[in-house]
Amino acid sequence: MKWEVRQGSSNVEDRRGMGMGLPLGGGIGGLVLLLLFSALTGTNPLDLISSSTQEPGAVGTTGVSDNDPQAKFVSVVLKDTEDTWGQIMRDHGASYTPPTLVLFTDATQTGCGVGQAVMGPFYCPEDRKVYLDLSFFRELDQRFGASGDFAQAYVVAHEVGHHIQVLTGVSDRVTALRQRDGGRESNAVSVRLELQADCYAGVWGHYAASRGLLEPGDAEEGLRAAAAIGDDTLQRRAQGRVVPESFTHGSSTQRVHWL
Repeated sequence: MKWEVRQGSSNVEDRRGMGMGLPLGGGIGGLVLLLLFSALTGTNPLDLISSSTQEPGAVGTTGVSDNDPQAKFVSVVLKDTEDTWGQIMRDHGASYTPPTLVLFTDATQTGCGVGQAVMGPFYCPEDRKVYLDLSFFRELDQRFGASGDFAQAYVVAHEVGHHIQVLTGVSDRVTALRQRDGGRESNAVSVRLELQADCYAGVWGHYAASRGLLEPGDAEEGLRAAAAIGDDTLQRRAQGRVVPESFTHGSSTQRVHWL
């Protein structure tokens, strides 16, 4: 993917190395939260204390350094999604408010609770932010065999797709549907949401290709990444069998089809 000389987004919040920022000033409640998180993650409480004493205002959405190539790449992809969806929204008489992308290490606080790197990249509709620990890209390559910069770009575009679902009201309609049926179709609805986010990632990829940003093999990288994180592939790898009724993200075949 051609990205080296392109402009990055300023909507990047870099929390790497900043720790959890747990509310230790909250008295006994903060201490209980600290000990609970330590017990669940096996983290030394002293490490959490030292990593949570950051200077006020140390976090900001000011983009990333040109000397940080992987973060810069993510920033460039984010900017391209902003340009793409901004144009699409304008064409439909609407305006686009982009999400903020948060880079973090291991764990961080989010509007949806504690976010951890083991969860993989995710979007939080409560604060409208995409969360990403860059170590996921190494796992995507080494564990799932989905290497390449466009595979990484697909991941970012997919999470931005969830932001589009919030802006268009799809997420609210899904929440209402789940409440009406008591969650009986929760897994099936989750699959449809994920597949639509894949479709939106494909929309971005189409526009990127039309601008001449893609290189030979990029499309295949994106397809490999989509297939690698299908529910059936992950279940077969983890437990040696596939349980379709437990799917929440869609099968590898479905994800490749929608992308």
